[in-house]
Amino acid sequence: MKFMKHFMRWQFFLVVLFFLAGCAGQKTALTPTSFRPVTFDTKKYVQKTDNFLVILDASSSMDESFKGRSKLMIARDIVNRMNQTIPNLQLTGGLRTLGHSLCPFSTRTDLIYGMTRYSKEGLEEALHKVKYAGGRSPLAKAMQASCPDLKPVQGQIAVIIVSDGKEMNNEPVLVAETMRRSFKDRLCIYTILVGQDSQGAGLLEKVAGASGCGFSVTAEQISSRRDMAGFVEKVFLTKEAAPCKPLDSDGDGVIDANDKCPGTPKGVKVDAKGCPLDSDGDGVYDYMDECPRTPKGVKVDAKGCPLDTDGDGVYDYKDKCPGTPKGADVDERGCWVLKGVYFDTNQYTIKTRSYAVLDRVLSVLKKNPDLKVEIQGHTDNRGAAAYNQKLSENRAKAIMDYFIQSGIAGYRLRAKGYGLTVPAVPNTTAENMAKNRRVELKPFR
Repeated sequence: MKFMKHFMRWQFFLVVLFFLAGCAGQKTALTPTSFRPVTFDTKKYVQKTDNFLVILDASSSMDESFKGRSKLMIARDIVNRMNQTIPNLQLTGGLRTLGHSLCPFSTRTDLIYGMTRYSKEGLEEALHKVKYAGGRSPLAKAMQASCPDLKPVQGQIAVIIVSDGKEMNNEPVLVAETMRRSFKDRLCIYTILVGQDSQGAGLLEKVAGASGCGFSVTAEQISSRRDMAGFVEKVFLTKEAAPCKPLDSDGDGVIDANDKCPGTPKGVKVDAKGCPLDSDGDGVYDYMDECPRTPKGVKVDAKGCPLDTDGDGVYDYKDKCPGTPKGADVDERGCWVLKGVYFDTNQYTIKTRSYAVLDRVLSVLKKNPDLKVEIQGHTDNRGAAAYNQKLSENRAKAIMDYFIQSGIAGYRLRAKGYGLTVPAVPNTTAENMAKNRRVELKPFR
Protein backbone atom coordinates (compact mmCIF):
# COMPACT_ATOMS: atom_id res chain seq x y z
CA MET A 1 0.00 0.00 0.00
CA LYS A 2 2.82 2.40 0.91
CA PHE A 3 4.62 1.52 -2.30
CA MET A 4 1.49 2.32 -4.33
CA LYS A 5 1.21 5.80 -2.75
CA HIS A 6 4.84 6.59 -3.68
CA PHE A 7 4.28 5.21 -7.16
CA MET A 8 1.20 7.37 -7.72
CA ARG A 9 3.06 10.47 -6.51
CA TRP A 10 5.92 9.85 -8.93
CA GLN A 11 3.46 9.11 -11.72
CA PHE A 12 1.74 12.47 -11.11
CA PHE A 13 5.11 14.26 -11.04
CA LEU A 14 6.15 12.68 -14.36
CA VAL A 15 2.85 13.71 -15.94
CA VAL A 16 3.47 17.32 -14.85
CA LEU A 17 7.00 17.26 -16.24
CA PHE A 18 5.74 15.79 -19.52
CA PHE A 19 3.11 18.54 -19.76
CA LEU A 20 5.68 21.29 -19.07
CA ALA A 21 8.12 19.79 -21.55
CA GLY A 22 5.38 19.84 -24.18
CA CYS A 23 4.67 23.49 -23.41
CA ALA A 24 8.37 24.31 -23.61
CA GLY A 25 8.45 23.33 -27.23
CA GLN A 26 5.71 25.82 -28.12
CA LYS A 27 5.65 29.59 -28.09
CA THR A 28 2.21 31.06 -27.68
CA ALA A 29 1.71 34.70 -28.59
CA LEU A 30 2.14 36.89 -25.54
CA THR A 31 -0.01 39.69 -26.94
CA PRO A 32 -2.87 39.56 -29.45
CA THR A 33 -1.76 40.54 -32.96
CA SER A 34 -4.51 43.18 -32.94
CA PHE A 35 -2.39 45.28 -30.55
CA ARG A 36 -0.61 47.95 -32.57
CA PRO A 37 1.74 50.04 -30.39
CA VAL A 38 1.76 53.82 -30.67
CA THR A 39 4.88 55.15 -32.37
CA PHE A 40 6.65 58.02 -30.62
CA ASP A 41 8.26 60.94 -32.39
CA THR A 42 11.39 60.85 -30.26
CA LYS A 43 12.46 64.29 -31.51
CA LYS A 44 9.74 65.77 -29.32
CA TYR A 45 10.96 64.01 -26.18
CA VAL A 46 14.05 63.56 -24.08
CA GLN A 47 14.90 60.28 -22.41
CA LYS A 48 14.50 60.41 -18.62
CA THR A 49 15.14 56.74 -17.73
CA ASP A 50 18.39 54.93 -18.51
CA ASN A 51 17.71 51.54 -16.89
CA PHE A 52 14.62 49.51 -16.05
CA LEU A 53 13.93 46.26 -14.23
CA VAL A 54 10.58 44.46 -14.40
CA ILE A 55 9.71 42.38 -11.32
CA LEU A 56 7.07 39.90 -12.50
CA ASP A 57 4.90 38.03 -9.99
CA ALA A 58 4.59 34.36 -10.97
CA SER A 59 3.49 33.06 -7.56
CA SER A 60 0.59 30.65 -7.03
CA SER A 61 -2.04 33.40 -6.64
CA MET A 62 -1.22 34.51 -10.20
CA ASP A 63 -2.65 31.19 -11.41
CA GLU A 64 -6.11 32.45 -10.49
CA SER A 65 -8.48 33.47 -13.25
CA PHE A 66 -9.48 37.09 -13.81
CA LYS A 67 -12.09 37.89 -16.49
CA GLY A 68 -11.48 34.63 -18.25
CA ARG A 69 -7.65 34.60 -18.27
CA SER A 70 -5.04 33.63 -15.72
CA LYS A 71 -3.50 36.61 -14.00
CA LEU A 72 -0.04 35.41 -15.05
CA MET A 73 -1.05 35.54 -18.72
CA ILE A 74 -2.44 39.05 -18.19
CA ALA A 75 0.81 40.09 -16.50
CA ARG A 76 2.96 38.67 -19.31
CA ASP A 77 0.75 40.38 -21.87
CA ILE A 78 0.92 43.80 -20.19
CA VAL A 79 4.74 43.62 -19.91
CA ASN A 80 4.98 42.68 -23.58
CA ARG A 81 2.66 45.55 -24.59
CA MET A 82 5.04 47.85 -22.75
CA ASN A 83 7.95 46.12 -24.49
CA GLN A 84 6.42 46.73 -27.93
CA THR A 85 5.62 50.37 -27.10
CA ILE A 86 9.02 51.46 -25.74
CA PRO A 87 10.63 53.61 -28.47
CA ASN A 88 14.15 53.13 -29.75
CA LEU A 89 16.18 54.21 -26.71
CA GLN A 90 19.58 53.33 -25.30
CA LEU A 91 18.46 51.35 -22.25
CA THR A 92 19.73 48.71 -19.87
CA GLY A 93 16.93 46.27 -19.09
CA GLY A 94 16.14 43.29 -16.90
CA LEU A 95 13.38 40.88 -15.86
CA ARG A 96 13.20 39.25 -12.42
CA THR A 97 10.51 36.79 -11.34
CA LEU A 98 9.15 35.84 -7.95
CA GLY A 99 7.49 32.49 -7.35
CA HIS A 100 7.58 30.56 -10.65
CA SER A 101 8.11 27.26 -8.87
CA LEU A 102 6.41 23.85 -8.76
CA CYS A 103 6.98 23.74 -5.02
CA PRO A 104 4.05 25.43 -3.23
CA PHE A 105 6.31 26.53 -0.37
CA SER A 106 9.09 28.01 -2.52
CA THR A 107 10.19 31.64 -2.03
CA ARG A 108 12.20 31.65 -5.22
CA THR A 109 13.24 34.73 -7.18
CA ASP A 110 15.31 34.68 -10.37
CA LEU A 111 16.86 37.25 -12.67
CA ILE A 112 16.01 35.65 -16.02
CA TYR A 113 17.01 38.56 -18.23
CA GLY A 114 19.67 41.28 -17.78
CA MET A 115 20.81 43.52 -16.55
CA THR A 116 21.92 43.94 -20.16
CA ARG A 117 21.57 46.20 -23.16
CA TYR A 118 17.86 46.20 -23.76
CA SER A 119 16.27 44.79 -26.89
CA LYS A 120 12.61 44.03 -27.57
CA GLU A 121 13.54 40.54 -28.75
CA GLY A 122 15.58 39.84 -25.60
CA LEU A 123 12.81 40.83 -23.21
CA GLU A 124 10.12 38.95 -25.19
CA GLU A 125 12.27 35.82 -25.22
CA ALA A 126 12.61 36.07 -21.42
CA LEU A 127 8.83 36.48 -21.00
CA HIS A 128 8.29 33.23 -22.93
CA LYS A 129 10.26 31.42 -20.20
CA VAL A 130 7.68 32.36 -17.54
CA LYS A 131 5.24 29.52 -18.31
CA TYR A 132 3.52 28.73 -15.02
CA ALA A 133 2.61 30.23 -11.66
CA GLY A 134 3.50 28.59 -8.36
CA GLY A 135 5.17 29.04 -5.00
CA ARG A 136 4.72 31.77 -2.46
CA SER A 137 4.80 35.54 -3.07
CA PRO A 138 8.24 36.83 -1.94
CA LEU A 139 7.95 40.34 -3.39
CA ALA A 140 10.14 41.84 -0.66
CA LYS A 141 12.82 39.23 -1.33
CA ALA A 142 12.71 39.95 -5.07
CA MET A 143 13.02 43.69 -4.43
CA GLN A 144 15.98 43.11 -2.11
CA ALA A 145 17.60 40.89 -4.74
CA SER A 146 17.14 43.65 -7.32
CA CYS A 147 19.51 45.98 -5.45
CA PRO A 148 22.65 44.05 -6.53
CA ASP A 149 21.12 43.85 -10.04
CA LEU A 150 20.88 47.64 -10.18
CA LYS A 151 24.00 48.64 -8.25
CA PRO A 152 26.39 48.61 -11.26
CA VAL A 153 24.19 50.69 -13.58
CA GLN A 154 24.59 54.42 -14.17
CA GLY A 155 21.82 56.99 -14.58
CA GLN A 156 18.13 56.97 -13.77
CA ILE A 157 16.37 53.71 -12.84
CA ALA A 158 12.76 52.53 -13.19
CA VAL A 159 11.61 49.44 -11.25
CA ILE A 160 8.28 48.16 -12.65
CA ILE A 161 6.46 45.67 -10.41
CA VAL A 162 3.64 43.62 -12.00
CA SER A 163 1.64 41.70 -9.36
CA ASP A 164 -1.75 41.03 -7.81
CA GLY A 165 -0.35 42.11 -4.42
CA LYS A 166 -1.89 39.08 -2.71
CA GLU A 167 -0.52 37.02 0.18
CA MET A 168 1.98 39.73 1.15
CA ASN A 169 2.64 41.70 4.32
CA ASN A 170 3.94 45.28 4.60
CA GLU A 171 7.59 44.28 4.12
CA PRO A 172 7.75 45.35 0.42
CA VAL A 173 6.98 48.94 1.51
CA LEU A 174 9.91 48.87 3.94
CA VAL A 175 12.20 47.50 1.23
CA ALA A 176 11.03 50.25 -1.15
CA GLU A 177 11.99 52.86 1.46
CA THR A 178 15.42 51.23 1.83
CA MET A 179 15.90 51.27 -1.95
CA ARG A 180 15.06 54.96 -2.03
CA ARG A 181 17.72 55.67 0.60
CA SER A 182 20.26 53.59 -1.32
CA PHE A 183 19.66 54.99 -4.81
CA LYS A 184 18.24 58.39 -3.72
CA ASP A 185 16.58 60.35 -6.53
CA ARG A 186 17.96 58.01 -9.22
CA LEU A 187 15.24 55.40 -8.67
CA CYS A 188 11.45 55.44 -9.19
CA ILE A 189 9.15 52.47 -8.52
CA TYR A 190 6.02 51.90 -10.64
CA THR A 191 3.47 49.19 -9.83
CA ILE A 192 0.91 47.52 -12.09
CA LEU A 193 -1.93 45.71 -10.31
CA VAL A 194 -3.26 42.55 -11.99
CA GLY A 195 -6.76 41.70 -10.81
CA GLN A 196 -8.82 43.66 -8.34
CA ASP A 197 -7.75 42.57 -4.85
CA SER A 198 -8.30 45.68 -2.69
CA GLN A 199 -5.58 44.85 -0.17
CA GLY A 200 -3.15 44.11 -2.97
CA ALA A 201 -4.00 47.42 -4.62
CA GLY A 202 -3.36 49.30 -1.37
CA LEU A 203 -0.02 47.57 -0.86
CA LEU A 204 1.22 48.32 -4.40
CA GLU A 205 0.19 51.96 -4.06
CA LYS A 206 2.26 52.23 -0.87
CA VAL A 207 5.26 50.57 -2.57
CA ALA A 208 5.12 53.04 -5.46
CA GLY A 209 4.62 55.97 -3.09
CA ALA A 210 7.62 54.97 -0.98
CA SER A 211 9.96 55.69 -3.88
CA GLY A 212 8.86 59.31 -3.88
CA CYS A 213 8.49 59.59 -7.66
CA GLY A 214 6.56 56.52 -8.87
CA PHE A 215 2.88 55.75 -9.27
CA SER A 216 0.50 52.79 -9.35
CA VAL A 217 -1.91 51.70 -12.12
CA THR A 218 -3.92 48.60 -12.95
CA ALA A 219 -3.30 46.37 -15.95
CA GLU A 220 -6.78 47.26 -17.23
CA GLN A 221 -6.01 50.98 -17.12
CA ILE A 222 -3.04 50.64 -19.50
CA SER A 223 -4.12 47.76 -21.74
CA SER A 224 -5.16 49.89 -24.74
CA ARG A 225 -2.50 51.12 -27.16
CA ARG A 226 -3.01 54.78 -26.21
CA ASP A 227 -3.11 54.15 -22.46
CA MET A 228 0.03 52.01 -22.70
CA ALA A 229 1.71 54.80 -24.68
CA GLY A 230 0.83 57.20 -21.86
CA PHE A 231 2.35 54.83 -19.31
CA VAL A 232 5.55 54.40 -21.32
CA GLU A 233 5.84 58.15 -21.81
CA LYS A 234 5.55 58.83 -18.07
CA VAL A 235 8.09 56.15 -17.17
CA PHE A 236 10.71 56.57 -19.90
CA LEU A 237 10.31 60.01 -21.48
CA THR A 238 9.71 63.66 -20.78
CA LYS A 239 8.56 66.40 -23.10
CA GLU A 240 11.43 68.53 -24.35
CA ALA A 241 11.14 72.11 -23.15
CA ALA A 242 10.21 74.67 -25.78
CA PRO A 243 13.20 76.66 -27.07
CA CYS A 244 13.79 79.56 -24.69
CA LYS A 245 16.47 81.25 -22.71
CA PRO A 246 17.96 78.72 -20.25
CA LEU A 247 16.96 79.30 -16.64
CA ASP A 248 19.31 81.05 -14.25
CA SER A 249 17.23 80.98 -11.07
CA ASP A 250 19.73 82.75 -8.83
CA GLY A 251 20.72 85.31 -11.46
CA ASP A 252 24.45 84.74 -11.10
CA GLY A 253 25.09 84.45 -14.83
CA VAL A 254 25.44 80.65 -14.84
CA ILE A 255 22.43 78.69 -16.15
CA ASP A 256 20.78 76.22 -13.78
CA ALA A 257 21.89 73.21 -15.83
CA ASN A 258 25.56 74.11 -15.22
CA ASP A 259 25.21 75.74 -11.79
CA LYS A 260 26.96 73.68 -9.10
CA CYS A 261 25.98 76.17 -6.40
CA PRO A 262 22.31 77.09 -6.91
CA GLY A 263 20.79 79.72 -4.66
CA THR A 264 23.80 82.06 -4.61
CA PRO A 265 22.80 85.39 -2.99
CA LYS A 266 22.08 88.21 -5.41
CA GLY A 267 25.10 90.29 -6.39
CA VAL A 268 27.72 87.75 -5.25
CA LYS A 269 30.52 87.14 -7.75
CA VAL A 270 30.79 83.52 -8.92
CA ASP A 271 33.15 81.34 -10.93
CA ALA A 272 32.35 79.42 -14.13
CA LYS A 273 30.57 76.72 -12.12
CA GLY A 274 28.25 79.23 -10.46
CA CYS A 275 29.97 78.97 -7.08
CA PRO A 276 30.91 82.08 -5.04
CA LEU A 277 34.57 83.04 -5.21
CA ASP A 278 37.01 81.86 -2.55
CA SER A 279 40.06 83.95 -3.43
CA ASP A 280 42.29 82.76 -0.60
CA GLY A 281 41.25 79.11 -0.95
CA ASP A 282 40.40 78.66 2.72
CA GLY A 283 37.03 77.01 2.04
CA VAL A 284 34.98 80.09 3.00
CA TYR A 285 33.39 82.08 0.18
CA ASP A 286 34.61 85.66 -0.21
CA TYR A 287 31.24 87.20 0.58
CA MET A 288 31.22 85.38 3.94
CA ASP A 289 34.97 85.68 4.62
CA GLU A 290 35.74 88.15 7.42
CA CYS A 291 39.47 87.51 7.00
CA PRO A 292 40.32 87.60 3.28
CA ARG A 293 43.84 86.86 2.05
CA THR A 294 44.45 84.09 4.59
CA PRO A 295 47.74 82.37 3.67
CA LYS A 296 47.38 79.10 1.82
CA GLY A 297 47.05 76.03 4.05
CA VAL A 298 46.14 77.95 7.22
CA LYS A 299 43.20 76.47 9.14
CA VAL A 300 40.27 78.85 9.53
CA ASP A 301 36.98 79.05 11.43
CA ALA A 302 33.48 79.37 9.95
CA LYS A 303 34.05 83.11 9.36
CA GLY A 304 37.18 82.43 7.32
CA CYS A 305 39.54 83.73 10.02
CA PRO A 306 42.68 81.84 11.07
CA LEU A 307 42.37 79.98 14.35
CA ASP A 308 43.52 81.57 17.60
CA THR A 309 43.40 78.58 19.92
CA ASP A 310 44.69 80.30 23.07
CA GLY A 311 42.61 83.44 22.46
CA ASP A 312 45.52 85.87 22.87
CA GLY A 313 44.68 87.83 19.71
CA VAL A 314 47.51 86.32 17.66
CA TYR A 315 46.54 83.72 15.01
CA ASP A 316 47.92 80.23 15.53
CA TYR A 317 50.02 80.33 12.36
CA LYS A 318 51.80 83.47 13.66
CA ASP A 319 51.86 82.50 17.34
CA LYS A 320 55.41 81.70 18.49
CA CYS A 321 54.18 81.03 22.03
CA PRO A 322 51.00 78.90 21.84
CA GLY A 323 49.11 78.03 25.02
CA THR A 324 49.28 81.49 26.60
CA PRO A 325 46.78 81.66 29.51
CA LYS A 326 43.73 83.87 29.28
CA GLY A 327 44.37 87.44 30.40
CA ALA A 328 48.09 87.45 29.57
CA ASP A 329 49.56 90.45 27.75
CA VAL A 330 51.33 89.30 24.59
CA ASP A 331 53.41 90.93 21.90
CA GLU A 332 52.96 90.63 18.14
CA ARG A 333 54.54 87.16 18.27
CA GLY A 334 51.92 85.91 20.75
CA CYS A 335 54.47 85.67 23.57
CA TRP A 336 53.65 86.67 27.15
CA VAL A 337 55.80 89.75 27.64
CA LEU A 338 55.92 91.97 30.72
CA LYS A 339 55.48 95.37 29.09
CA GLY A 340 56.28 98.25 31.42
CA VAL A 341 58.64 96.54 33.87
CA TYR A 342 61.54 98.92 34.61
CA PHE A 343 64.96 98.59 36.27
CA ASP A 344 67.69 101.15 36.80
CA THR A 345 70.42 100.99 34.16
CA ASN A 346 72.64 97.99 34.76
CA GLN A 347 70.59 97.15 37.85
CA TYR A 348 68.04 94.51 38.77
CA THR A 349 66.05 96.31 41.43
CA ILE A 350 62.41 96.61 40.24
CA LYS A 351 61.09 100.17 40.10
CA THR A 352 57.81 100.74 41.92
CA ARG A 353 56.02 101.94 38.78
CA SER A 354 56.40 98.36 37.47
CA TYR A 355 54.24 96.85 40.23
CA ALA A 356 50.95 97.38 38.39
CA VAL A 357 52.23 95.24 35.49
CA LEU A 358 53.46 92.51 37.81
CA ASP A 359 50.19 92.53 39.74
CA ARG A 360 48.27 91.78 36.52
CA VAL A 361 50.49 88.70 36.13
CA LEU A 362 49.75 87.77 39.74
CA SER A 363 46.05 87.92 38.94
CA VAL A 364 46.51 85.43 36.08
CA LEU A 365 48.58 83.10 38.26
CA LYS A 366 46.01 83.17 41.06
CA LYS A 367 43.14 82.42 38.68
CA ASN A 368 45.07 79.44 37.30
CA PRO A 369 46.44 77.58 40.36
CA ASP A 370 47.86 74.77 38.21
CA LEU A 371 49.80 77.17 35.99
CA LYS A 372 53.58 77.13 36.23
CA VAL A 373 55.74 79.71 34.47
CA GLU A 374 59.37 80.21 33.60
CA ILE A 375 60.47 83.85 33.98
CA GLN A 376 62.89 84.55 31.14
CA GLY A 377 65.24 87.55 31.15
CA HIS A 378 66.58 88.97 27.83
CA THR A 379 68.88 91.84 26.87
CA ASP A 380 69.97 93.58 23.68
CA ASN A 381 73.46 93.01 22.21
CA ARG A 382 75.24 95.99 23.70
CA GLY A 383 78.00 95.08 26.12
CA ALA A 384 79.76 91.83 26.86
CA ALA A 385 77.83 88.60 26.53
CA ALA A 386 78.81 87.38 30.02
CA TYR A 387 77.70 90.64 31.61
CA ASN A 388 74.36 90.56 29.79
CA GLN A 389 73.87 86.94 30.78
CA LYS A 390 74.31 87.70 34.49
CA LEU A 391 72.12 90.79 34.31
CA SER A 392 69.27 88.86 32.65
CA GLU A 393 69.46 86.13 35.28
CA ASN A 394 69.32 88.62 38.16
CA ARG A 395 66.38 90.52 36.71
CA ALA A 396 64.42 87.27 36.13
CA LYS A 397 65.13 86.20 39.71
CA ALA A 398 64.04 89.60 41.07
CA ILE A 399 60.64 89.20 39.42
CA MET A 400 60.33 85.61 40.67
CA ASP A 401 61.05 86.83 44.21
CA TYR A 402 58.33 89.47 43.85
CA PHE A 403 55.79 86.80 42.89
CA ILE A 404 56.82 84.52 45.77
CA GLN A 405 56.58 87.38 48.25
CA SER A 406 53.09 88.06 46.84
CA GLY A 407 51.89 84.53 47.67
CA ILE A 408 52.78 82.37 44.65
CA ALA A 409 54.30 78.99 45.61
CA GLY A 410 57.94 78.66 44.63
CA TYR A 411 57.44 75.31 42.86
CA ARG A 412 55.27 77.10 40.30
CA LEU A 413 58.10 79.42 39.25
CA ARG A 414 61.56 79.25 37.82
CA ALA A 415 63.87 82.05 36.66
CA LYS A 416 66.24 81.81 33.73
CA GLY A 417 68.45 84.36 31.97
CA TYR A 418 69.15 84.22 28.24
CA GLY A 419 71.24 87.36 27.91
CA LEU A 420 71.60 88.47 24.31
CA THR A 421 71.21 84.97 22.81
CA VAL A 422 67.48 85.01 21.94
CA PRO A 423 66.56 88.39 20.40
CA ALA A 424 62.91 88.91 19.55
CA VAL A 425 63.90 91.06 16.56
CA PRO A 426 67.26 91.98 14.99
CA ASN A 427 69.28 94.52 17.02
CA THR A 428 69.43 96.94 14.10
CA THR A 429 67.67 99.99 15.54
CA ALA A 430 67.13 101.61 18.89
CA GLU A 431 63.47 100.61 18.72
CA ASN A 432 64.35 96.96 18.12
CA MET A 433 66.90 96.98 20.95
CA ALA A 434 64.18 98.22 23.29
CA LYS A 435 62.01 95.26 22.24
CA ASN A 436 64.85 92.86 22.97
CA ARG A 437 65.32 94.20 26.51
CA ARG A 438 62.39 92.29 27.87
CA VAL A 439 61.04 89.73 30.33
CA GLU A 440 58.90 86.90 28.97
CA LEU A 441 56.80 84.36 30.83
CA LYS A 442 56.55 80.87 29.38
CA PRO A 443 54.24 78.20 30.86
CA PHE A 444 55.81 74.85 31.68
CA ARG A 445 54.63 71.56 33.12
